[in-house]
Amino acid sequence: MLRPILSFFGTFFTLITLGVMVVALSIGAIFHIYGKDLPSHESLANYTPPTISRIYSGEGKIIDEFAQERRLFTPAEDIPDMVKQAFISAEDKNFYRHSGYDARGIAAAIVEAAKSRGKDVRGASTITQQVMKNFLLSGDRRIERKIKEIILATRIEETLNKEDILELYMNEIFLGQNSYGVTAAAQTYFNKTLTELAPHEAAFLASMPKAPSNYHPVREKERLLDRRNFVLREMKENGYITADEYETEVALPLRSVQNGDFIAYRATLPPRDYFTDEIRRQLSEDFGEGEFFSGGLNVRATIDPQMQVIGSAALRRQLEKYDRGRGGWRGTGKTLPAEVLADESSWREALANVEVARDVDLDGKWYPAVVLEIQDQQMKLGIEDVESTEAEPSVIPRDDIGWLPKDFQNTFKVGDVVHVRRMTSDEDGSFVRWTLRQVPQVQGGFVAMDVNSGRVITMQGGFSYQNSVFNRATQAKRQPGSSFKPFVYASALDSGYSPATIVVDAPIEINTPQGLWRPKNSSNKFYGPTPLRTGIERSRNLMTIRLAQEVGMDVVAGYAERFGVYDHMGSYLANSLGSEETTLYKMVAAYAMFANGGERVEPTLVDRVQDRYGKTVYAHDPRECVDCSDPNIPSHRSPKIVSDRERVMDAITAYQLTSMMKGVVDRGTASRAIDLPVPVAGKTGTTNEARDVWFIGFTSNIVAGCYIGYDQPRPMGRSAYGSSMCGPVFQEFMTEAVAKFGGTDFAIPPGGHFINIDRFSGARLPDDATGDYVVAEYFRDGEDTIFGYIFDGGFAMGDDLDLYQAGETVQEVTTSTGQKAKVGRKATFGSISSGGLY
Repeated sequence: MLRPILSFFGTFFTLITLGVMVVALSIGAIFHIYGKDLPSHESLANYTPPTISRIYSGEGKIIDEFAQERRLFTPAEDIPDMVKQAFISAEDKNFYRHSGYDARGIAAAIVEAAKSRGKDVRGASTITQQVMKNFLLSGDRRIERKIKEIILATRIEETLNKEDILELYMNEIFLGQNSYGVTAAAQTYFNKTLTELAPHEAAFLASMPKAPSNYHPVREKERLLDRRNFVLREMKENGYITADEYETEVALPLRSVQNGDFIAYRATLPPRDYFTDEIRRQLSEDFGEGEFFSGGLNVRATIDPQMQVIGSAALRRQLEKYDRGRGGWRGTGKTLPAEVLADESSWREALANVEVARDVDLDGKWYPAVVLEIQDQQMKLGIEDVESTEAEPSVIPRDDIGWLPKDFQNTFKVGDVVHVRRMTSDEDGSFVRWTLRQVPQVQGGFVAMDVNSGRVITMQGGFSYQNSVFNRATQAKRQPGSSFKPFVYASALDSGYSPATIVVDAPIEINTPQGLWRPKNSSNKFYGPTPLRTGIERSRNLMTIRLAQEVGMDVVAGYAERFGVYDHMGSYLANSLGSEETTLYKMVAAYAMFANGGERVEPTLVDRVQDRYGKTVYAHDPRECVDCSDPNIPSHRSPKIVSDRERVMDAITAYQLTSMMKGVVDRGTASRAIDLPVPVAGKTGTTNEARDVWFIGFTSNIVAGCYIGYDQPRPMGRSAYGSSMCGPVFQEFMTEAVAKFGGTDFAIPPGGHFINIDRFSGARLPDDATGDYVVAEYFRDGEDTIFGYIFDGGFAMGDDLDLYQAGETVQEVTTSTGQKAKVGRKATFGSISSGGLY
């Protein structure tokens, strides 16, 4: 009787044992199969997540950020326990107890899926498993991926401790709004640091990993609130907060940046502009886009925020002045549909979504606005972020459009999106009225840098970055016109000519493949033999061409290439007048070398770049500090810094040219536009038909340059000159620059001496000579200066030209070819060299 019973139980036990063995072997086989060819989990020990690259001003303030994934890496020890506890409560309450996977959680998920017949499938992944999925596996919902997760999770638990795993998770997890990791998310949703978060805010963030798009703080506010409160309840049950704390926190409303409860972090930064975007462009080329956007670089920019504001305002003011002088209205080209205009909340929402420039601050901030009603004598507007009040009604009176040729009805339509700004009293700053503005069609660029280091302190690449991201300071190739002439004169001075050398200013005819070329001076007059100094001061084209012919265009091209104006300059005479295109950035850097005595300058927008670990990977200044570490340096002496910069120009030549360009400002083409309390040198430039106008000038320490022109070059009118349009930009900026940085006389290099010269004739004068015609020119020691020799450079000068002005005495001179010519009195003495835009 007992034997059959024992036999039955023995068989039953054997079957169970065999079944368990089969299941175990099957599971083992499955894990063995899926455990092969898995990605290495050991790489996570050295994982460096993609992080934000930040740009800082010289004062250490963040001025811009760049990232593909907006992440701020934070070590586990710097993440507050309360934030960790919120995520553990929401995602994996047994995190500190399991070994990578939660068997009870998996079983519960399987049971729930079976009961719902597959309709309700929830995840049972631990934080460790989520780390494996995010870093090493795909996100698809398949049993194979789940098995791989478990295998890798158990392996990583043997490699890393719990805090290391939590650090990976809390820095990698996507939490919506392009925010990766808890630190970036805290900034995005609350504009707070992790240490500033309250428990309900930590629970808010911990609600996001499940499905950020399903818990949007505005569109899905109630759903997110329920999820947040669930996380708070879990925190209470897990003993992380008390019952009283739970009751207090759960009663608080759901607040966020997106809901308008906090100021957005991005709003605390300056608007992105041409300066930081150019840094992005250059460093992406140097380091690669991947490293720049994800390498966590810390970039110290050379920008001077105060001078950047002044420089951008100076350029904008001149662009707007020219545009309003044209008397045409273009507006923004954007309109709002009629159906949204009747309701204020509707038009405000629609207006906020219109893409127009919002970064313009010129005599006050420019606001986008929509035309709501047009009357005969006024136009009613709806202004973004501004409420209409009795004191400041949102209307434009008829007086404000006096610069336009038509009235309101013929110029505007209801629904038009326009720009406006407040007009205020010059006396007390009180509100006068709203005034219409428009982004000019004409554009331009402005750059200023230190003449010794090449550090760019200001860069403005157009009127508005948000209107056009094209940087006209660095990317627009334009004809420099007469602002190129100093390079012709520099090549001549280094070839044995002097500022007193006389050049024939007379007509020239040159055969070209395109036909006969007859260049002219801007005045359409000819002035006969004239000293080099006067030629550059008055920007004489014909003199420059003759000089370039005499020196040789190959020599001129070599100088331009040496200064970095061009990579390969064509050796054509027309290029001596600046007909070959280059950028403002290159021109300003080249002028810096005139100002510093002829030493090479490498322009830069960046002082230093550090990697995510603080190691300097780029530094602009390569000079060596010989005794910076010497503690015995006297307090009255600075450390010795050795410069190994290449000399691109003889120091005496640089001073001679600077002295001549100072004459451009003192009494030449820029004399009416520039008036500063320190010595200034510079050169104007205006191309044919005023398609481009330039002025580049410098003091002893700062060089600045401006160009203005249409993006599609076209004539700007007869009144457009480098002096009249770019001169005021330079003057406005440099007035503030001189007040901040000062300025001194230009340094005189050793190895030379001064001789008084008649600047009209080039004749040598006595040492005690005085008068406005007297100029002290600097000559090299030991060099015999020849007066009275005449060159024509191969271009004949007719003897029937009207080379004099009314009231001048006419005289007859002998040219280098032995011919006779009649010239004005000013050409009595000096040596004539043939050759001469404006």
